[in-house]
Amino acid sequence: MWWGVAAALLANLLYSTGFVLEKRALTAMPSVSVRNPARLLRQVISSPLWIGGSLALAAGFGAQLIVYRTLPIAAAQGIFVSGLVLLLLLSAKLLGERTSGRERYAVAAILAALLMVVLSLKEGTDTVGRDAPAPLVLTVCLPSLAAGLWLYASAERRTRSKHRQPTTGVEYGVAVGLLYGVSSLAIKGVSSHLSLDGGLGGALLDLLRSPYPYLLLFTGAFGLIMSQAALQKCRASLIVPVCTTVTSLFTAVLGTLAFGEALPHDPVRLTLRVAGTVLAVAVLLVMPKHDPAPAVPAEPNLPPKELMP
Repeated sequence: MWWGVAAALLANLLYSTGFVLEKRALTAMPSVSVRNPARLLRQVISSPLWIGGSLALAAGFGAQLIVYRTLPIAAAQGIFVSGLVLLLLLSAKLLGERTSGRERYAVAAILAALLMVVLSLKEGTDTVGRDAPAPLVLTVCLPSLAAGLWLYASAERRTRSKHRQPTTGVEYGVAVGLLYGVSSLAIKGVSSHLSLDGGLGGALLDLLRSPYPYLLLFTGAFGLIMSQAALQKCRASLIVPVCTTVTSLFTAVLGTLAFGEALPHDPVRLTLRVAGTVLAVAVLLVMPKHDPAPAVPAEPNLPPKELMP
């Protein structure tokens, strides 16, 4: 179990570092757009800083595989979301981003909500699920992918409006979070097929027969394009917490059900888990959808003109 906790903390460090490095690289690039993915990919892979960030994210993916083999899904998500604190510190230090008071309260409430979920866990009573029926996984994942793509496209249409308000990126964060939630379930599924009891060839064949590698490919390709365009437009200190919250709640709730990891029978632990989930969703719904419009500088006071004789 403690190996899983250490791997989750390492994944937090790698993911936060990777997102901040990618955001810093994107800030120096010309505008990228999901409507031209080939140009977007050419731009990002030409940046050594962006490549460093993507390698950190890939290493975080490897750590996540270890986590899902040793911890229940809900426990893993509670630890992953604690990385938001590190992300806020890094984005303030390296990106110069500042969060509003309302957003800081919202992030604190999210952390409190997910702490409630973690407190609902008890070692020795929470089982680690190993697999889920493929039809059930697809029933959960396919509508979520469609909802994420639709929401992202809607946010893109609104940003092209002439009379739009400056967006904080909440819609982008929710959309990408849905894709990454599906990706997280796919990672959980891949981790369950890593057992070499039947040999490497048997494990690989078994994995290819499952939906998990194909879900990973889809979410990896679309998630990369969508997240990079969103990161360039919006603050990492807001879009990543929203994305992480959606991903964590999606994985904790639907992953727990899909992989057969039963909810607590103890009333106190069950109340903590349900209340924490409801609180996090409520906070997400009331977060500001728009940044305040930039203040228009007042015209300087000019001395009155002298009267003509």
